[in-house]
Amino acid sequence: MPVGVTAVVVLAAGAGTRMKSSLPKVMHPIAGRPLLWHALTTANGLAPDHLIAVIGHGRDVVSEYLHAELPGVRTAIQDEQLGTGHAVACALEALGPLTGTVVVTYGDVPLLRPETLAALAQAHSDDGNAVTILTAELADPSGYGRIVRGAGGQVDSIVEHKDADPAQLAITEVNSGVYAFDAAVLADALSRLTVANSQGERYLTDVVGIARGEGRPVGALLARDPAETEGVNDRVQLAAMTRILNARLIRAAQLSGVTIADPNTTWLHAGVTVGPDTEIRRNSSLEAGTVVGNGAVIGPDTTLIDCRVGDGATVIRTHAHGATIGAGASVGPFSYLRPGAVLAEGAKVGAYVEVKNSTIGAGAKVPHLSYVGDSTIGAGTNFGAGSITANYDGVDKFGTVIGEHAFIGTNTTLIAPVTVADGGYTAAGSTITGDVAAGDLAIARARQTSIPGWVLNKHPGSAIDAAARAAGAVPTTPLTFSAVEPGKDSPA
Repeated sequence: MPVGVTAVVVLAAGAGTRMKSSLPKVMHPIAGRPLLWHALTTANGLAPDHLIAVIGHGRDVVSEYLHAELPGVRTAIQDEQLGTGHAVACALEALGPLTGTVVVTYGDVPLLRPETLAALAQAHSDDGNAVTILTAELADPSGYGRIVRGAGGQVDSIVEHKDADPAQLAITEVNSGVYAFDAAVLADALSRLTVANSQGERYLTDVVGIARGEGRPVGALLARDPAETEGVNDRVQLAAMTRILNARLIRAAQLSGVTIADPNTTWLHAGVTVGPDTEIRRNSSLEAGTVVGNGAVIGPDTTLIDCRVGDGATVIRTHAHGATIGAGASVGPFSYLRPGAVLAEGAKVGAYVEVKNSTIGAGAKVPHLSYVGDSTIGAGTNFGAGSITANYDGVDKFGTVIGEHAFIGTNTTLIAPVTVADGGYTAAGSTITGDVAAGDLAIARARQTSIPGWVLNKHPGSAIDAAARAAGAVPTTPLTFSAVEPGKDSPA
């Protein structure tokens, strides 16, 4: 890390009107994190003594986020947006007297790498500059301030596009607006800025002119990738930078040993980690907070948000949020894991299953067409197709506990709170309202009643009647129902 990085100032007070949004521009997400998070994470890579964000527009929203997610970041308030020079002055006023290097960057520049900012600070220190500018080479520099260098490579001036002559317009090296300053030079120059311009604002670029006019050395470092210096001003640029950042994250994952079948349809958020030999198949998105182990298979058509996936697990055509999937477990296709879903090692959640705030034990199976909510299912248990835990009575939620190696028959409804002990069984089609003891079979369903000849009596002359007669059905005297003696309709 560069020596003498006293402070990094991140300018994040602008309104961002071209975003056409009630959300402050710097809070718009890219790769699962706000633009400001990326800028501050890059800045923090310099390990500065002070890291400060200058906020203004939407400051309550920004301040709340910083307090919750990045509590080590200080803030300065720019009540009126009176230019970049004024914004930096607000930061220095909050920090007090400084010595050493002050780096200034922006909250809407998400692609800037920590190593690039570190190289800027290092070049500034090594060359003994008063100001060092991060620059970029652009194929089309229209609208940008041109960097005019002297014979020794020092910066003579920054010439705005509208003021440039034909020779200067041909220059393709432009000012990014990211700087390293000597703290004393910066503080002095800021105090001398004027508002004698068409916008009535104090510009940080004028600090460069003041330093150069006093004969102080002004240098420049060319960014290797010009995309690093680009800011987000509208949603078109937001989408373009999202794709660039995603390509970076995809490449890093591939180089670490992850197979990604189709990078064009795979999305990774910043901070997601994936172990080697894991395969991510097409149309899959691994979002903020997700951690995947080694040798897993994710996708196709899968979204994981803040999930933990163990080694060797398989997750196919699944939407999962806040779930933990154990080693060797299998999920999908068409499964929905909601927050608090925990699958132990080797557990299975199959097709069209929803699990919420429940633990599925080691080797247990919920194969298909089921809902499990607020429940614990023990190891080795089979939860039959079409079965559900009825956990909500319209007011409160209740839990269901199913022991180890139990068997829940097809189309069972378990009305919570209820417990099925180890080795307990429920018969298919039962509605269980009471506890089932270990090794017991619970049957809670009506006895089947068949009425002979009902179709022939009810639908004479119909196609159904003809089919039944062809199959051997014979007419009977219509059945007359009467009161059933007590106990006669109890299950066998």
